[in-house]
Amino acid sequence: MKAPSVKPVRCAIYTRVSTDHGLDQEFNSLDAQYEAASAYIKSQAHAGWTLIRSRYDDGGYSGGSTDRPDLQKLLDDIRARKVDVIVVYKVDRLTRSLADFAKLVELFDAHGVSFVSVTQQFNTTTSMGRLTLNVLLSFAQFEREVTSERNPRQDCSIKAKGPLGWRHSAVWLRDERGQDRGHRRRS
Repeated sequence: MKAPSVKPVRCAIYTRVSTDHGLDQEFNSLDAQYEAASAYIKSQAHAGWTLIRSRYDDGGYSGGSTDRPDLQKLLDDIRARKVDVIVVYKVDRLTRSLADFAKLVELFDAHGVSFVSVTQQFNTTTSMGRLTLNVLLSFAQFEREVTSERNPRQDCSIKAKGPLGWRHSAVWLRDERGQDRGHRRRS
């Protein structure tokens, strides 16, 4: 008797970091995310999971927008039905916007693509997985908004405009550890 064959499941890994700091290192955050996702895919080999050759790495791009070159390449490959599962290190690597996530999930569903987060054990094939992901993304979006509200440079930029939109120039002050210490006006 022949053992039943397992249908191959084509897996794509998507990685992202918000800044380009450290991307020139031999092993960086994108590589670490890729390595963890790759190991997860290998652990699912019994279910037919296989890693596709294409890499989708967006270094130096915010998760607040889907306007990222490799994300767009991945979405094109999904539309071309080259991918069955998207594997990410964390959900917020894909997006930090709840509205964008909803659009992405709609696209995934339309093309029969599942979404898996390695470190958070989320899977969009179940209703509980979808609910959990939506709650998590709500908090990710909240965190992004709070961070932008607390950004001291943004606050200073708003204050620097002065009355009626007049703008003076300012010099940023930093201590010996590189920590921001505010600004002073240039003469």
